[in-house]
Amino acid sequence: MSSIALRGAAAVVGVAEHHYRRGEGPHGEQRMTLEAIVAACADAGISPREIDGFVSYAGGSNDGAVIGGALMVNDVKWSNMMWGGGGGTVAAAVNNAVVAIASGQADVVAVYRAMSQEDTGRLGYAKYHYGPHFLAHGVGSPAQVCALRTQRLLEHDGVPREAMRSLVLAAYQHAQNNPTAQGYGRPLDIDTYENSRLITEPFHLFDCSRESDGAVALILVSAERARDLRQTPAYVLAGAQGAPGGYSSIIDNDNQYTSAGFAGVDGRPGVADRLWAAAGIGPSDVDVVQVYENFSGPAVSALIDHGLAPSGPAAGDVLTVENLTAPTGKLPINTSGGNIADSFVNGMGLAVEAVRQLRGTSTNQVADAKTSLFIGGPMAPIVSSTLFAHADAL
Repeated sequence: MSSIALRGAAAVVGVAEHHYRRGEGPHGEQRMTLEAIVAACADAGISPREIDGFVSYAGGSNDGAVIGGALMVNDVKWSNMMWGGGGGTVAAAVNNAVVAIASGQADVVAVYRAMSQEDTGRLGYAKYHYGPHFLAHGVGSPAQVCALRTQRLLEHDGVPREAMRSLVLAAYQHAQNNPTAQGYGRPLDIDTYENSRLITEPFHLFDCSRESDGAVALILVSAERARDLRQTPAYVLAGAQGAPGGYSSIIDNDNQYTSAGFAGVDGRPGVADRLWAAAGIGPSDVDVVQVYENFSGPAVSALIDHGLAPSGPAAGDVLTVENLTAPTGKLPINTSGGNIADSFVNGMGLAVEAVRQLRGTSTNQVADAKTSLFIGGPMAPIVSSTLFAHADAL
């Protein structure tokens, strides 16, 4: 099926986001998943038993058969796991749900992710498939791998470190208006940011995302059905996933070492190019962005890959606190506080905030937002993006 056939074929009609401080989740991942899905169904006005498709990503044992059985669904027609390190395929999970609906494989699809320190620990050292060329030299965490790429982004490409700082400060500024954010009531200033301890050069403490316990769920249905439900639909205008040939944080030897993985190689279109081609619009048409910031550097690189900011020193002219902050910024990003200042359930909360912006219910609302871009985990072996749109933008 072509990407054109997927344009506006399905919409998010229900969302739920439950998050807690690391290690403080009230239940295990399965129960938190079930609670999030039931809450998302209530948000949409759909019975959980109608769900017939399940999609998650990045591993986990709570597959469609397990969750469907617990929900007593009428039928399980679609049960998929999107592979890839970290949150690289978080947006791909949404795209996969659209494929299921548009192709007639499922009618109501739940996209979900849960994390609990008690169940699966944290995403720490050597949790992924790092090769001996990394581990033998003490490099075995996402922070270290992304730091290597980010340092080259700063030194070779000339992107100023202030661009990273602006992204972090904007996230914390947004968190001050979001009572559920973990950074709420904890404003961040330049001195505190600069004087925070070094984690792995060039990342200081506040450049790094949080890890939270919790669960997040989205419910998608066909565009036709979405029009009759209680919430303003967030249509999926376009989605793309993949990686340039040879690109992988596992190999870490690709030519585009500073790319977040969304750029094309040797004239071939990359993930971002395919996203814009399928959507029929360009970067300048995006009203608000939720970019996965495992760390600030990869998020900056992802914005550059998508054409939302230039590379090199000019990136600092665009990526300023003023430009990145809602409601008046030219490129408002991570309006809930993002992974850095709100919560981190492997990035799925960013998708919920992307939907809120189109509903007009964000705590940092962008006026008359019609397009809302969700960028999945940058600098992962496989990356993905989803562009949501209001009905007026279809």
